[in-house]
Amino acid sequence: MIGRGVFAAVLALSGCAHHYAGPPPTGATFTVGQPYQSQGEWLYPRVFNSYDVTGLSDLTQEQNQATADGEAYDPDAIAAASPVLQLPCIVTITNLVNGYTMDVRVNDRGPDDPGRVIAVTPKVASLLGFPQDGVVEVEVSLKVQQTAALDAALGQGPKLTAAPVVGITAQSLGPPGSGGGAVQNLTPTENDTAAADPGALSGAVTVVAPSPGPLYVQVPGFGSPRDADATLNQLYGMNAFVVPAFGGDRTLYDVRVGPFHSVADADAALQGLLQRGISDPEIIVR
Repeated sequence: MIGRGVFAAVLALSGCAHHYAGPPPTGATFTVGQPYQSQGEWLYPRVFNSYDVTGLSDLTQEQNQATADGEAYDPDAIAAASPVLQLPCIVTITNLVNGYTMDVRVNDRGPDDPGRVIAVTPKVASLLGFPQDGVVEVEVSLKVQQTAALDAALGQGPKLTAAPVVGITAQSLGPPGSGGGAVQNLTPTENDTAAADPGALSGAVTVVAPSPGPLYVQVPGFGSPRDADATLNQLYGMNAFVVPAFGGDRTLYDVRVGPFHSVADADAALQGLLQRGISDPEIIVR
């Protein structure tokens, strides 16, 4: 991994190459959008009441003046793009490799790669210590109450805030998705501004215990073991297996392939599933 200072310098130079097109920004509006196809996979945006996933990040490649929800695209904003989340919303993004975590505003669609769960601006990538290409293991968690407050305040035209880091804290972190951990303040941070303006972000970076893990390609959400086994039978020659997924009032079944210890191997496996006609594969961290 290259140093954060070097990465920031590279981003500053590359930022000069943006040439924006398309209609001008109109201001933030609540946006969900219709299902759409990207690189052979159908994606279904919707309003989430909970969302906590692991996977791989990417860098935003915006070439338009406006984001999907009508805001001005700014590579220096504390912002991100999601293929499915409602827009705008607030999420916590954690770099699982180094433990850096912060709140980010999701206001755009993307990334185009079906093996990525989030795309962040160069500013966010720099603050969270991402590698130069932006691809790193992450956890993305929706901040439900802050997002609901943001939606309710849209008539006031919330502004995107590209704030500097104001403090760093340390926190112990359980396995991806656990959301646990006790906070120990190392450097004082500003008070949370969400109560006054749910769209305002402090830009504060918190440091938690790193929790990288092997990568798997997963096809989630089968209603019965028989349905999962039918997909499993299409994956001959691959290290595939079925795992139960407990949640809500029923048990679902996921098909997983792996583990993989490099992004390239996980990407190749995901493409292999798509080529075999398997729909909705995703890369997760476990």
